[in-house]
Amino acid sequence: MMDCDSIARWYRWLEYLGFGRALERRREAFLGDVADARRVLALGDGDGRALVALRKAMSASATAVTYIDYVDISGKMLELARARAGTDVIAYHCDNALTCPLPDSEYDLIVTHFFLDCFEEKYLELLAARVARAAAPRARWVISEFRRSGWLVRCLYLFFRVTTGLCTARLVDHHPVLTGYGFRLLRSESTWCGLLASELWLRENPDRASCILE
Repeated sequence: MMDCDSIARWYRWLEYLGFGRALERRREAFLGDVADARRVLALGDGDGRALVALRKAMSASATAVTYIDYVDISGKMLELARARAGTDVIAYHCDNALTCPLPDSEYDLIVTHFFLDCFEEKYLELLAARVARAAAPRARWVISEFRRSGWLVRCLYLFFRVTTGLCTARLVDHHPVLTGYGFRLLRSESTWCGLLASELWLRENPDRASCILE
């Protein structure tokens, strides 16, 4: 995990400097596929730009969203998100995704953008277990991530280690972890020569996840 309080004010511009709007496009890749969601859990969603895009997509859907729970460990990021996305259907929780209370079998959409790459393998396993317990049957999970390592990703890990206290030093493959908890990859897109990826997952086998969790 990392606390982005120290860079929250500059995060958007640092992102644009390094990647232009490529990360934003990854976050928005599958919005049309999940616009009918009614209960959403967004983890580590940053400064609110992705929340605004999600709400815009949902407003165009015939099925209006009921509620979004947004969890981020950075209070300053939450402030930025609240100012951008509003509070009428969004509850903001300044908390750790690994320990915050989550309802069972509640969410039909999980959103994690450039978040899973913040976890070492043992913590990624714990996060997936918690999400699987909170996810409703047939829930979807939208993910944006760095897909492969290299000098650029190593530089990013170093930067965030210095500025936010991030402990993780390498990318962990989340695919076998999510598969182990009953999710199946439906669609995937990548850009920047495969460096940046967007994925849409479906929870197909809740029983399998329940067995692992027990």
